[in-house]
Amino acid sequence: NGERELAAECTALADEVAGALQQYAVVEHPEFGKIYAFEVDGFGSAQLMDDANVPSLLAMPYLGDVERTDPIYENTRRFVWSTENPYFWRGAAGEGIGGPHIGVEMIWPMSIMMRAFTATDDEEIRDCICQLITTDAGTGFMHESFSRHDAADFTRAWFAWQNTLFGELILKLVNDGKTDLLNSIR
Repeated sequence: NGERELAAECTALADEVAGALQQYAVVEHPEFGKIYAFEVDGFGSAQLMDDANVPSLLAMPYLGDVERTDPIYENTRRFVWSTENPYFWRGAAGEGIGGPHIGVEMIWPMSIMMRAFTATDDEEIRDCICQLITTDAGTGFMHESFSRHDAADFTRAWFAWQNTLFGELILKLVNDGKTDLLNSIR
């Protein structure tokens, strides 16, 4: 488009952000090793958590921030999908990440979708899809969030962002040649 100077400035900024991510956002966790922090304050403190929204730590490869095979991301992914993350919930209805927006013990299907988007194991993907289709409370739609105890206790009966992301996930799996995986889910 002829905007070479602007393109060069954007590339320089992207390189600076990538460098800052590695320099300032990587912290040592006693259980998971080096992980990406959710927030840093510039004074040496870091917030260790993840939120269900996108962008999120879990969504970093989906957004192109890091490679899926990045060892620090691998550690971060294990961290965010664990009880070490204060917004990770597990219960009778399912497991996933919530956030401070809706309340405690509420899982966002978006986090389960991001787990599937970033999974490299077919069983993990299958588990995510199964959980997504069994936590719609019989409505056929993805909700904003559902209670870890009872998927019929949900917020926002219609949440276009979640439904669109679910459609994108299914299309990605089809395009990745995973139709047998999808067809095996009952």
